Amino acid sequence: MDNKKLGIIGGMGPKATSVFFERIIENTAAERDQDHIDILILNHATLPDRTEVILEERHEWFLNAVANDLKLLEQAGVANIAIPCNTSHYFYEDMQQMTSVNIINMVDETVQELHRRYGDGSKIALLATNGTISSGIYHDSCEKYGMKLYEPAPSLQNKVMDIIYNDVKGQNNVDPGKLEALIHQLVYEEHCHCVILACTELSCIELSAFYKECSIDAMEVLVNRSITLSGKKLATK
Repeated sequence: MDNKKLGIIGGMGPKATSVFFERIIENTAAERDQDHIDILILNHATLPDRTEVILEERHEWFLNAVANDLKLLEQAGVANIAIPCNTSHYFYEDMQQMTSVNIINMVDETVQELHRRYGDGSKIALLATNGTISSGIYHDSCEKYGMKLYEPAPSLQNKVMDIIYNDVKGQNNVDPGKLEALIHQLVYEEHCHCVILACTELSCIELSAFYKECSIDAMEVLVNRSITLSGKKLATK
């Protein structure tokens, strides 16, 4: 079995990067240290805020800042690069042109998984930052696979941003019930087939088994693809 080195550009945010790394370890089929993936993590916490960069149309701030990360990982000989930040994938094509190393497309992989589960015409809700929503990356990908994306009304979106920026990034007490209430509303009142957790801060919140079934975690999809593309098998649960 191939043993391919994985590069991670993290820091968006640091806690989400930590959770992503832990989940790779937990989800890799391994009986000893040597069965795990060799990983290089760049925890670039000072990267410009992705939502701010997109909304202010200052794309060069982010691209200039991430350019050296891509170069360093390429020089280090990684086979694939994972970026556990949904909003940053607005710059996916630009970043991929900056390196010969494959960047795993978190958005496209997630939407492909949704299509496998629910098929054409399914109604999918999006919980994400304002930047991710305004970027249209999930809208375009869902449209490509014949699914309908539902974006939350402003009142609900304000609650999403509060959870992301005040609860998780702000390191305040995180109440899973707040996120579960939003998922409940989208599935049972808006009649969505599934809800995408399209912000890695949301991935840091431990949901009950019931609400995990109602949603798909984009970070979890990225974890699994990172493992398989690195030549490893997924752990059985």
